[in-house]
Amino acid sequence: MSRHRLLKNKIIKPDPIYYNKSINILINHIMKNGKKSLAYYIIYNTLNNICKKKKKPLFILNKAINKVTPKLSVQTKHKCGSIFKIPIEIKSTKGKILAIRWLLTASKKRFGKNMSLKFSSELIDAAKGKGEAIRKKELIHKIAESSRTLANFK
Repeated sequence: MSRHRLLKNKIIKPDPIYYNKSINILINHIMKNGKKSLAYYIIYNTLNNICKKKKKPLFILNKAINKVTPKLSVQTKHKCGSIFKIPIEIKSTKGKILAIRWLLTASKKRFGKNMSLKFSSELIDAAKGKGEAIRKKELIHKIAESSRTLANFK
């Protein structure tokens, strides 16, 4: 059985405190070297930092992920010795995983030493429509729009 089929049938469990599946996906993406307790600590501190700013943390998290989720992406194809960037539509689950990855990389690039503070500020900026992750999404969409004429090369 292929790896794709195994991942397709995988059931994502919600996290133990907020009972939210996207938080569990975030925890699994943050985790390094099997240190899941550290990933839980970072996520829950991030949500507490958002709470301190008098905002609803789950609402901000879902809004940020939805705003960063791309609808289109580009795929490179080699034809006749040339490289073409072909726009493709992204399914919602793949787009959500890309959005989470972009949010995490954008927060790692921010200045500061506390990951939970950097991630909370990136989530708030993404919910407002600003930030590095939003710029990444807009760049991908711009590249896909510019190469729209190559869509029939699939």
